Amino acid sequence: MKILVSQQVPSNFAPFEAIESKYGASLEFHPFYVTEPLSAKEFRAEKINLPDYSAVVFSSRLVIDAYFRLCDEMRFKVPETMKYFCSTEAVAMYLQKHIVYRKRKIFFGNGTPESIVAQIGSKHKGEKFLIASSVGSNMDALTSRFDSAGLDYTLGTLVKAVPQDLRSLDIKSYNLIVMFNPSDVISLKENFPDYSQGDTRLMSFGRSVVPAMEEAGFTVNAKAPTPEAPSVGKAIELYLAENS
Repeated sequence: MKILVSQQVPSNFAPFEAIESKYGASLEFHPFYVTEPLSAKEFRAEKINLPDYSAVVFSSRLVIDAYFRLCDEMRFKVPETMKYFCSTEAVAMYLQKHIVYRKRKIFFGNGTPESIVAQIGSKHKGEKFLIASSVGSNMDALTSRFDSAGLDYTLGTLVKAVPQDLRSLDIKSYNLIVMFNPSDVISLKENFPDYSQGDTRLMSFGRSVVPAMEEAGFTVNAKAPTPEAPSVGKAIELYLAENS
């Protein structure tokens, strides 16, 4: 069984070595795309005026870097009054790379959309929010909470996905391919325009990639995460146990 995982080689490869040994499988890791911040020219196409917003919502460190890079490139001096709402404390702490950390203007949740809206509450409801996101990230859960709370927001894409060159791979030689993001599907189709699934099994990890796989005409043979398979390694192991 030859398996292709569309991510970087994990720092802890031991669980995958155990899978290879137990099932006689061969696992390969190749990221299908890389992420890069949008240039000012690309961002202007979204017709978003940064000075219009009094608060920014961040869900990753990458998006934080992209935001402040855009501000520099567009010569927008972020005002001291700007408020920041982050998905987690770790993301919030990363803001120290760019600004002086002040608790009265930096707020964070516990990783859920509900927790971000709870931090906004009635006290900050009058702010105008820029929700900073990446191409391919599913922000529906967050924006639906903002809609329900009657918040004034704009969803802005600050980070793009750039397909990697995968043409050196013998893509038809893999028995199982694991994909995580709609950008994985785009990269696969760009690198192999004539690719057809055939007997290859496809596994999705994450809900956002499933519609993209199906729209591309692929059959999703296994979906994760699940309570039984919360990690990629466990999902692959369960699949092999059921299909070997």
